[in-house]
Order: sequence, then C-alpha cells, then structure tokens
Amino acid sequence: MKWLHFILSHSLFVACCAIALVFQTNELLQLEPNYRIYGFTFFATLCSYNFYWLLSKYAFNITGSWPRFIQKEKTGIVIFFLSGIGLLFFLKGLPVKSSIIITAMLLTVLYALPLLPFPILAFTRKAGVLKTLLLAFTWTYVTAFIPMQQSVAELSHEEILLNIRRFLFMLILCIIFDNRDSAVDKIRGMRSLSTDLSATTVNFLVYGIFALLFTINFIFLQFGISIAQSLALQISCIALLVTYLYSKKKQGYLFYYFFVDGLMLFSALATYIAGI
Repeated sequence: MKWLHFILSHSLFVACCAIALVFQTNELLQLEPNYRIYGFTFFATLCSYNFYWLLSKYAFNITGSWPRFIQKEKTGIVIFFLSGIGLLFFLKGLPVKSSIIITAMLLTVLYALPLLPFPILAFTRKAGVLKTLLLAFTWTYVTAFIPMQQSVAELSHEEILLNIRRFLFMLILCIIFDNRDSAVDKIRGMRSLSTDLSATTVNFLVYGIFALLFTINFIFLQFGISIAQSLALQISCIALLVTYLYSKKKQGYLFYYFFVDGLMLFSALATYIAGI
C-alpha cells in the first residue's frame, strides 16, 4: 500500500481527478480535446497542491529548522519543482489568453496567503467562508472555465450552467474536507466555512446545494445532453450525498483522499459511459 499512499499524499491522484473533470467538461459541451489543456491542468494541480502542503507543513513546523524540514519533505519539494517544469512546458502554446492563466495563478496564491508568516497578512486567516468559496471557485475556473477557451462575456447559457454546476459540486467536496479539519483549524487560528457556520447551518446549506445540483442536471436536458448523461450526473450527485453523510462520522485517510477526491473521477467516468 506504500505506492498508493505515495500517490495520494503527493497529490498525484487529485491531479488525475482534475484531468477527469476537464474531460467531463469536453464531453458535456462536445468540445474538441486539447492535450495542452490536459497537461496544464495536471501539472498546475500537482504544483499548486504540493506548494500548499509544503507551505502548510512549514508554517506549522514546530522545530522551525530549515535543514530538518528540507530533509523530511525532500520528496514533496522534488515533485513541486518537477511539476513546475511540466507546467511551464504546457504553458507554451496553450490556446488560452495569458490573462486567464495569470488569474488562475493569482487564485492559487490568494488561497495560500493565510499560511504566509507575515503579520500584515494575519487578517487572511479570518477569511472563513470566503476561503472555502475561493477553493471551489478555483477548481471551477481551472476545470470548467479554462477548457471553454472563451472570455466570460462569450459564454453561452449552457456553459454558464456547467460552471455553476461544477462550482456547487466542488463546494460540497470542499465542505466535506472543511468539516474534517474544523477542530484543527480552530486550534491553529485558521477559519473556514465549517468553523464560521454552525453544524445545522452547514447541513441546510449542503442540502440546498444538492437540490440545486439535481435541478441543474435536469435543466441540462434542454441544452442537448442525453437522458443517459443527465442520469449519470444524477448518480454522481447521489454518490456525493452518500459520501457527505458518511463523512459526518469519523473516517480515515483513505476515505478522504481516495473516495472523496475520487468522486471527481467517478463523475467524469459516469458521464463518459453514458455518452458511449
């Protein structure tokens, strides 16, 4: 199981899940796949996640010793730099405006601001709900908006609907992780949606989001997707709901980093099978 732990702990699996969501975007909108966007998505996810985890581990490093930190996290550091090289390679010739890519990078930096050891940025640790919304929006931006290769003003109704659906889907996943981390976040002085809202409020919010997701899946039928694909989206929503309910009980590492993250892969796979 060491190989599985390596893949999960260094964000290789979640990077593959990001590619799956780009694939789903292409399938639902019948877009022409572009290998550079796939490559960019994989390495951007891998680079940003390893950057965040390295920064997080150093920010809460008890010893504060650089040599010890580098020795302990050398594998993550190597993957971070290699993924950065891969990201730069796929940026060349990417069929997307540079301003859109710069925005994606700024979103990643904004999410990491609470971890930076600068007193002037201490207020960012109180972002709370905004922090969770930012992460869901970043995932939507990278896996839905960028593959569309258009500006916001050029988006069709179908494309806007897909962006909304992707945001709601990712928001549920973010809330699941927020719920898991709420106790530790309070100790560290970090805030998220789950630390700022009561458990009852979070539940009402989540169930409201599920109602919207189910509704949107049916509305998609008006924009040309098949009944089978609509059902596939509904099945992925049911799987997401079941996972959320299970997450309310104490779960282990594999549950979150394989099954919860894996819902992205499952949703894309269900869409693909429905489209055959």
